[in-house]
Amino acid sequence: LDVSMDTWNYFHTCLVSIWLHRFYIYSVVAFGISLWIVVQITTTRTKRKKSHGNPTSSEGTADKLGNGCAPPQPQEVHVAGVKIFYGSQTGTAKRFAKALAEAVTSLNLPVEVVNMGDYDPEDGLSEETSSRNICVFLVATYTEGQPPESAAWFCKWLEEAANDFRVGKSFLQGLRYAVFGLGNSAYVDHYNTVGRRMDRWLWMLSASRIMTRAEGDCNVAQSKHGSIEADFEAWKAKFLTRLQALCKGEKKPCSRKCKKGKCKSSGKQSKESSDHEHGTSEYENSEAEQLFETSSEEEAGGIDSVIDVEDLGNIMGHMKKAKVLLLEGVWNGQGARLQEHPAAAHPAALCLAHCCPGCLTTFALFSGYRLIGSHSGVKLCRWTKSMLRGRGGCYKHTFYGIESHRCMEATPSLACANKCVFCWRHHTNPVGTEWRWKMDQPEVILQEAIENHQNMIKQFKGVSGVKAARLEEALSVKHCALSLVGEPIMYPQINHFVRLLHQHGISTFLVTNAQFPEEIRRLEPVTQLYVSVDASTKESLRRIDRPLFKDFWQRFLDSLKALAEKQQRTVYRLTLVKAWNVDELKAYADLISLGKPDFIEVKGVTYCGESSASSLTMANVPWHGEVVSFVQELARLLPDYGIACEHEHSNCVLMAHSKFQVDGEWRTWIDYGRFQELVRERERSGGSRTFTAAEYTARTPPWALFGARERGFDPLDVRYQRKNKARDISGC
Repeated sequence: LDVSMDTWNYFHTCLVSIWLHRFYIYSVVAFGISLWIVVQITTTRTKRKKSHGNPTSSEGTADKLGNGCAPPQPQEVHVAGVKIFYGSQTGTAKRFAKALAEAVTSLNLPVEVVNMGDYDPEDGLSEETSSRNICVFLVATYTEGQPPESAAWFCKWLEEAANDFRVGKSFLQGLRYAVFGLGNSAYVDHYNTVGRRMDRWLWMLSASRIMTRAEGDCNVAQSKHGSIEADFEAWKAKFLTRLQALCKGEKKPCSRKCKKGKCKSSGKQSKESSDHEHGTSEYENSEAEQLFETSSEEEAGGIDSVIDVEDLGNIMGHMKKAKVLLLEGVWNGQGARLQEHPAAAHPAALCLAHCCPGCLTTFALFSGYRLIGSHSGVKLCRWTKSMLRGRGGCYKHTFYGIESHRCMEATPSLACANKCVFCWRHHTNPVGTEWRWKMDQPEVILQEAIENHQNMIKQFKGVSGVKAARLEEALSVKHCALSLVGEPIMYPQINHFVRLLHQHGISTFLVTNAQFPEEIRRLEPVTQLYVSVDASTKESLRRIDRPLFKDFWQRFLDSLKALAEKQQRTVYRLTLVKAWNVDELKAYADLISLGKPDFIEVKGVTYCGESSASSLTMANVPWHGEVVSFVQELARLLPDYGIACEHEHSNCVLMAHSKFQVDGEWRTWIDYGRFQELVRERERSGGSRTFTAAEYTARTPPWALFGARERGFDPLDVRYQRKNKARDISGC
């Protein structure tokens, strides 16, 4: 018993001692675990360094694993191959491309040499984002800073994609590239313009430079290495070194989360390597280049500086940096120094001595517009390009039978009386409530609009996929959508302008924002008159359209009443914005009863990207199914209307008055020849001969009807869908 008690006392003493000193014990255990973790991390890092420094060791490890210890792990492929694109006029770029291909082949890498003239960038470049290829662009600058003929379409597409909000900033994210430009510094104003622009456009689409852009100079007196061949050889050596590093997985591309051209780096990195990662050079990382990158030499030249605006508040805020850079005379992307324009330099401009005189020109350049005179513009619609390539037309083709490739998008007034939250121009166009401009004549506007439109169409000659027959047809304009930007009905001679269009055999689709009721009443017959009905209550219209007129609501209602007096085709255009105006069905029905439109287009809002002028996000964009549900509910409140057509790709559905359903068939299409006959008859009668919408209707084809399996896509065309295509919010 005594032994047992002694044993118990011993253990009891030990337990008490442990309990009293438990904090020391915990500390020792924690220290031991920490030491073990440090040893493991150090060992792992040492192994990694050895494996990177000695490729044979990794091969040996793989062999051991392959002998039964564990399944062999495949090595990661960092570079799958190299694709070399060239655009050449005299053959130099082509020769350089072949020389580079031979050098790459010696590294045991697959290589492909591609003539830009034979390549479709719209289809192909997006696939390179996941191909693990390195894309090299060797492009020459030709006459007046233009690309070689073989590279014209490639550059044109790249420029438009980089400046089109519908494409998306991350369209080419994942594509790795390098650019070598060929030029002659004797032509100071246009030296290597094409290479610099191509580099900028690729970067704007989130492609990653693997090294700084290089430039070869044909002017031996100025060439860094004595000749353009020597310039190329020097760059080629650097490229091959960089390529070998990439093959080993070194220096991953920039994450693009950098500020002012600098990346946050955890380790020591030299300025030179940082420049290589971001592609910075003496011509890049300049805010001036980003602000003043022009669309083309042709577009930049010959455009007078005008500023015919009443309300410059938003524009001045948006262009503040641009003005500062103009005053400082910064460099633009063409290598030409920008000069400050004197106020009111153009005789047609309203003299505003304290404003930025280049704002309207800058707006036009960024938007891809061609300015006409002092207040008009024209632009090539993306659906025109689509139909030229046999990839389908816009919703007007489905609903009304227009030929999208023969449609000209224009406006005789760039100014607008609203600042809509979903405006895809981000409020960079001028705004105003009355006409304050020196007026250009309708004949001049029409002539220049057609010439500019035809010049833009001609650029598609020889482009991959463009149908020759449609290209020829497109040179003859058949339709005009007066809906490009602004408020066309503000133009004092809008009736004369419309008559000129009809005399040229061009149909007219005019859109107004329902703020000018008297102008609507005075408007002579057009093929189809639209009124934008963006909201159904006073408060929601104030929030969405943000009109300038104080009596905007009364003007809105009066405009709808004026529309009801029209005998030709009339349309309400409803733009649905989730969480803004989709719950106002009964109010919409009341407005429809007021204006009695022939047709009602219901369309989901198009997301225009981030803007300080709007709080809209992708969450505000309704799905096509949601648009269809809205229309079905609205149709139940409107017994005189039915659902006629849909264009799924534009997220748009058409409701039509029952008078356009004859013998059970919808007749929403337009007999354009008959319309022109009716217009001529009215002209000959001095205006006494009137006509109605029912006199120039045509049968709607089955594929265009609501519920058809084609969902509004013309079966004569072939729909193209990208791989890994994200949600389509492109609209029309």
